[in-house]
Amino acid sequence: MAEQLTEEQFQTKVLGASEPVMVDFFATWCGPCKMLAPVLEEVASEVAGKASVYKVDIDREIELAQAYNVQSVPTLIVFKDGQPVQQMVGVQPKQVLVNALS
Repeated sequence: MAEQLTEEQFQTKVLGASEPVMVDFFATWCGPCKMLAPVLEEVASEVAGKASVYKVDIDREIELAQAYNVQSVPTLIVFKDGQPVQQMVGVQPKQVLVNALS
């Protein structure tokens, strides 16, 4: 299951990660976010041990959402070596997400 992060956890688990990380910036009220959630769970299972998938609630972690210029949800950002390398907005097919983490 994709773990939901606070700003403090984000520093170590995302920016300090040695493997690729995908962060789903979502909102509990967002319909497309709810559609994407089971796909992200599949991706997290498929890439376990090689990459990580986390979630950030934009309503709870407003400063993080602003820091990464999240304008709409869901926004998915892939980080490698602590740096954002790819950003996708909206529901994405599972294979696109898996490929982004390889």
